[in-house]
Amino acid sequence: MVHRLYGPGARPAFVVRARLGYSSCVTKKTGYDVVVVGGGPSGMTAAYSAAKAGADVLLVDSRPTPGEKILLSGGGRCNVLPVAVDPGAYVTDSSSHTLRKILLSWPLEEVRAFLEGPIGLRLVDQKRTGKVFPVGPGGGAEVRDAFIVALKRSGVRIRGNCRVVDISPDERRRVVVESGPGIVAARVVLATGGTSYPRTGSDGSGFGIARRLGHSVSPLYPALVPLYGGSEAHHSLAGLSLRVRLSIGEGKGRVSSTGDFLFTHRGYSGPVVLNAAHAVARAKLVEAPSVRVSWLDRESADWDLVLSPGPGTVRAALAKTLPGRLGDVLLDELGLLDVERSALRRDDRARTLTALVDYELPIERAGGFGEAEVTGGGVPLGEVLPRTLASRLVPTVFFCGEVLDAFGPIGGCNFLWAFVTGRLAGLGASSGCAS
Repeated sequence: MVHRLYGPGARPAFVVRARLGYSSCVTKKTGYDVVVVGGGPSGMTAAYSAAKAGADVLLVDSRPTPGEKILLSGGGRCNVLPVAVDPGAYVTDSSSHTLRKILLSWPLEEVRAFLEGPIGLRLVDQKRTGKVFPVGPGGGAEVRDAFIVALKRSGVRIRGNCRVVDISPDERRRVVVESGPGIVAARVVLATGGTSYPRTGSDGSGFGIARRLGHSVSPLYPALVPLYGGSEAHHSLAGLSLRVRLSIGEGKGRVSSTGDFLFTHRGYSGPVVLNAAHAVARAKLVEAPSVRVSWLDRESADWDLVLSPGPGTVRAALAKTLPGRLGDVLLDELGLLDVERSALRRDDRARTLTALVDYELPIERAGGFGEAEVTGGGVPLGEVLPRTLASRLVPTVFFCGEVLDAFGPIGGCNFLWAFVTGRLAGLGASSGCAS
């Protein structure tokens, strides 16, 4: 049974503690009930949830102030939630059933109630894109600052410039820091993030800690990244955006996505590319998968009508539907730029149709961790308990956020994963440590 501490059906913390029979693990004079390592959205949600359940909580972050990565989200605007959630759109090497169970443990409408209630944000839907943003002009800074205020109001202590280098579960001072004495904690929540945007503190150190605790770590790779490559003619299309269907690879490993595609000065981007490019990032160079595009997400039959014999050139016929600059590039590559529709030969017609519905992008590489919005891979979901995210190997350690092996598409889905897993880990860590 889920005991809610905020949102619809919320119960006062003392009622929840009484029903579950909580008791303190560590006195406030000697240490903390819960130490949360990492001040991203998952860590701050974990700290808040644990504190509201009655635990004495310390949040530590390697940066001076927690939440620095939030400032970069959505180009600073901070797309904090999706309008709707689709567990099938998330990527993991672990069980998709376990991912779904975790993700849906806190319904989207209740997550939003949490952000608009206890955290104090005003949110607005952008229905065209399916994204949810803060109403005010503050964007990421507004979200970060609101969380910090809510944390302090709930009694969470915050310590910045504190780099945790290890967890020693058998030691009293089990949280080992880079300088100074370790921190006494009954439970530890590891919310250290991945390896994306390392300048914000996501340096991948949490994966090393997890390994030393005995956990495995699924291979790491940059996700939600652009693709690089293309000819000078493609680069000349920089700024051109259109809807496409994009597919990467073949067979069971094939990844497909439909959405807005953007030409850039160095390659390709846009939501459809970002959501699928991890398939290129994961591949070894000798196994680089093909990346194919159907322009405007149309079928061969649709384009066949456009190319049917008639007056004028093929170029003019395509320009009625396809952006003219793109049509020129495609036809120039085929050597058909000035061909009349009535003179289009059968084999040239077939080549043109292929270029329109199954065009192979000349990809050189995917973006790296320095520009990745999230990290793929991580601690397998099978190595934590789905209801609490407690380690199956070290019961006093809990995992949440990007350190786990799961990520979602762009559009606020990774914030949602952070909030949901942060809450589970925070409540799980506080379940035997409330005062």
